[in-house]
Amino acid sequence: MPAPKPLIAVDRAIAELRRGAAVAVGDGVSWRLMLAAEAVGDEALARFAAQGAAPPFLALTGRRAGVLGLAPAESGVVRVAAKDSFDAATIAYLADPGARSLGAPDPARLDCAQAGVLEEACVALAKLARLLPAVVVAEVAAPPADSMSVAAGEITAYQTNAARSLRQVSEARVPLENAEAARIVAFRPSDGGIEHLAIIIGEPDPDQPVLARLHSECFTGDLLGSLRCDCGDQLRGAIAEIAAQGSGVLLYLAQEGRGIGLVNKLRAYQLQDDGFDTLDANLQLGFDDDERIYLPAAQMLRLLGISKVRLLTNNPNKVESLARHEIEVTERVPHVFPSNAHNQGYLQTKASRSGHLF
Repeated sequence: MPAPKPLIAVDRAIAELRRGAAVAVGDGVSWRLMLAAEAVGDEALARFAAQGAAPPFLALTGRRAGVLGLAPAESGVVRVAAKDSFDAATIAYLADPGARSLGAPDPARLDCAQAGVLEEACVALAKLARLLPAVVVAEVAAPPADSMSVAAGEITAYQTNAARSLRQVSEARVPLENAEAARIVAFRPSDGGIEHLAIIIGEPDPDQPVLARLHSECFTGDLLGSLRCDCGDQLRGAIAEIAAQGSGVLLYLAQEGRGIGLVNKLRAYQLQDDGFDTLDANLQLGFDDDERIYLPAAQMLRLLGISKVRLLTNNPNKVESLARHEIEVTERVPHVFPSNAHNQGYLQTKASRSGHLF
């Protein structure tokens, strides 16, 4: 089946934003032209400002505005305007905690206000593009002829619509080190976006609760063996445990860094080296402490004919999320591994602040 046009529009807008181009976001009546804050230089900013009907402003998450002391820390989006005009250095300082060496702008130069629905959609698009959740925005009467345009509602609904459009696109037998009777099934959304994978071990009986693990991809831990997290241990340990029990499934979800993407996860690591814990580092960047959704996992399980699972996890939120998406979790199976000198603080933070059970 062809992909729905709204999915295609958002996918194209994501590509435009990631390459530094402007994107128009509207609701049928009003329009905003947006540019990723991390793509802004003074020359690009001047060209961008010339396209708007009013001076551009910055849209930030409430989390980031709270960190900067510009507004009470809360969810949602804040618009920050300069009383004179913005320059690229000021935008970089406000958007990126790694740009602190540039020096703080004078707070008297800035005006803060709650943003509207269109600005919220602009920031949501930056998150979908795995960029910093901060965008330069200008009000325009209509989308410029040379810019990609997308509806705000299409952005808001994108993750749900993409998850519901997942379909199986390939399957192959892949013997694994601790599970020789394994095969991998790939699921792709209908707009051609990034795939999620299911590692099926043995022959799970869909009439019985299936031993399952939801594992968000972690390039540093899964592939490189990073000691900063326990992801690699959890991945390989889950495969071995499922094989030992005879059958089950591990869903390998394309949600790096709790859904913020690899580049932003590396930024968070820099902040952790400066003394922030794993949750506060995400908040410094302007993200929530966990940006993941689990509708893709529920949809994959349904496509595999699985409606009941015994879930290998220490995270109660995964149990609750699957239940909300009509997958019954009959049992939470603990999934604990020894800490090391590099990840002990990370694990303690997950237990004390995220509710993980160890």
